[in-house]
Amino acid sequence: MRIATAVDMQALGERLGRALKAGDVLALVGPLGAGKTTFVQGLARGAGVPGDRHVASPTFALVNEHPGRVALVHADLYRINDRAELLELGLDDAFDRAAVAIEWLDRFPDAAPADRLEVAIAIEADGARQVTFAAAGPRAAALLAAANPTAG
Repeated sequence: MRIATAVDMQALGERLGRALKAGDVLALVGPLGAGKTTFVQGLARGAGVPGDRHVASPTFALVNEHPGRVALVHADLYRINDRAELLELGLDDAFDRAAVAIEWLDRFPDAAPADRLEVAIAIEADGARQVTFAAAGPRAAALLAAANPTAG
């Protein structure tokens, strides 16, 4: 699906966020500046994260957790260099108790459960974004069906 603006990217994330449940995992892939964090900002709104909560890229913090209707854990693997560092992030604990959005999961695909929703964002020549979804597993398929992010 073609997304023209950051506001539209947040709205897409928000639609998906409304359907999130604890245990849902999203893999966010795309180049630097594609809009992964912008998407997560909308995801957070849909998950009931309070509006005064600053949802920013966890590039340096590596993992941020936001309380809401469903807790949202936002991780970024861009600066992770080896698998040993992954253990220090504590993601394994988060997979059962929160919805988890992981930027750059393509760098370490086995760092998350296989049942996940991949959100791939590509930058088009005119600056718009092309967003595609791929559900890997029954939980991810149910999330995608419930959110119906390609509608409206």
